[in-house]
Amino acid sequence: MVYKEFQNLKLSALGMGAMRLPVIDGDDSKIDSEAVEKMVDYAMKNGVNYYDTAWGYHDGNSEIVMGKALSRYPRDNYYLATKFPGYDLSNMDKVEEIFEKQLEKCGVEYFDFYLFHNVCEMNIDAYLDPKYGVYDYLVKQRENGRIRHLGFSAHGSYDVMKRFLEAYGEKMEFCQIQLNWLDWSFQDAKAKVELIREYKLPVWVMEPLRGGKLASLSQEGAQKLKELRPDENVSAWAFRFLQSIDGVTVILSGMSNLEQLQDNIRTFETEKKLNQAETDALLGIADEMLKQNILPCTACRYCTSHCPKGLNIPSLLELYNEHSFTGGGFLAPMALMAVPQDKQPSACVGCRSCEAVCPQQIKISEAMADFNAKLGA
Repeated sequence: MVYKEFQNLKLSALGMGAMRLPVIDGDDSKIDSEAVEKMVDYAMKNGVNYYDTAWGYHDGNSEIVMGKALSRYPRDNYYLATKFPGYDLSNMDKVEEIFEKQLEKCGVEYFDFYLFHNVCEMNIDAYLDPKYGVYDYLVKQRENGRIRHLGFSAHGSYDVMKRFLEAYGEKMEFCQIQLNWLDWSFQDAKAKVELIREYKLPVWVMEPLRGGKLASLSQEGAQKLKELRPDENVSAWAFRFLQSIDGVTVILSGMSNLEQLQDNIRTFETEKKLNQAETDALLGIADEMLKQNILPCTACRYCTSHCPKGLNIPSLLELYNEHSFTGGGFLAPMALMAVPQDKQPSACVGCRSCEAVCPQQIKISEAMADFNAKLGA
């Protein structure tokens, strides 16, 4: 197992994520506890010492199952991470109640790592609002030793992350973002990594395989990679890409069965960074994937000056691309929660004034209508 230094700790570079645990009869709330214990046993035996769960995973049962599975080991043999569920604004005034319950659910007296969960457009104002006391309470718990290390995860934009770091960066110890070879450009993850570096924080990675999407490629794409590294499978390329980025410390993978865990652990027996030619090949495949699936908006903003409804069209198209490429998901709907109703895709009147000045000749009105339909509005 490859290990990374973090302060005075030695963390396994591969962390076991507990968002996609094995379940019974396809019911996400019914975790297969026996299968999880076998996975944890294998992970512990093979050097994995970082385990990541959260309040809302598996309808609230992930913390319970992971706590039980890990309780069979000495407390100082593993590092446990969980998060404050700020993705639900109704939780903002319940930080103490939730934190105490999390300790109970996990069966521990402290958390090694604790995160402000999912900092994004929808909750940034609440996270920064002192009336809720989330920040003050969590910092106090660190001072009391009930949180050993405090950080945050972010699915929001660069600007949202910057606001959070400007306010709380001095007290943060690490930052967890969605990072993979597709989102390096698609979600501007490269700029986010550079921002994190400005604050001298290490990077934690989530969605290294984008929910499994990067584990299988087109025959042409897979063949390109095979020619460069005949003995490396497609999934391993995603991890090798991340191993090549300075500052990446823990890479979380939400493994759903023992076979996935075994495969990933084999990859993390070594660190094999990509050279420039290999990186270029991988990012070239990403470009091809995106060209086939997203609208080519360059954010020139010619459209916005011609929109009678004052819509931020480039921003909406960016969210549309994310939603369409992913095939749904929570990111776009979550970001739109921070957008006033009269600036939503549904506000488009289909006048096509924007299309008359679009250099990329994007059929914007059709995209807005499709986006609205995909959102179920």
